[in-house]
Amino acid sequence: MVEQQQSSGGFMARVSAALRPFFQWLAGTRGFARVAPKIVPPLDRFVNRVTGGRVLMGDQMIPHLLLTTTGSKSGQQRESPLACLPEDGGTFLVVGSNFGREHHPAWSGNLLKTPQATVTFRGRVIPVTAALLAGADREQAWQALTRFWPLYEGYTERSGRELRVFRLSPRP
Repeated sequence: MVEQQQSSGGFMARVSAALRPFFQWLAGTRGFARVAPKIVPPLDRFVNRVTGGRVLMGDQMIPHLLLTTTGSKSGQQRESPLACLPEDGGTFLVVGSNFGREHHPAWSGNLLKTPQATVTFRGRVIPVTAALLAGADREQAWQALTRFWPLYEGYTERSGRELRVFRLSPRP
């Protein structure tokens, strides 16, 4: 049974690696930027809910988390599935790319107003505090992020804005 799970996990890793260039291309298109914000987050939230917080669709390509923020105007809890770069020490980097659209995503404004949030990552719920990165901290994180997901550079060019980069640190 363990051998079967390992071989199926290896198979899925090979499939993901083979499909990654296609999904990077797709995610970089203007058509995807127009359609994806209406389809991907609701579908991702649904998949996450039915799997008990263990799965987000994009996890097959790059790690994803579900960020729960407090709405800056409504005060209501808002869930946003996001690509993330897990760091040593349990922190996460997230980018306000908004699929390369010209406006910052709402979740990033929510974090600016109320930096306390919650992350659901691979079935674990983690209270976090967000810090907007600037200067050398942002530059160092940006280098790691663009090596990890090169599309962030294209999103910056297309959006005409500097993408917000946050570090999400677990709260004690």
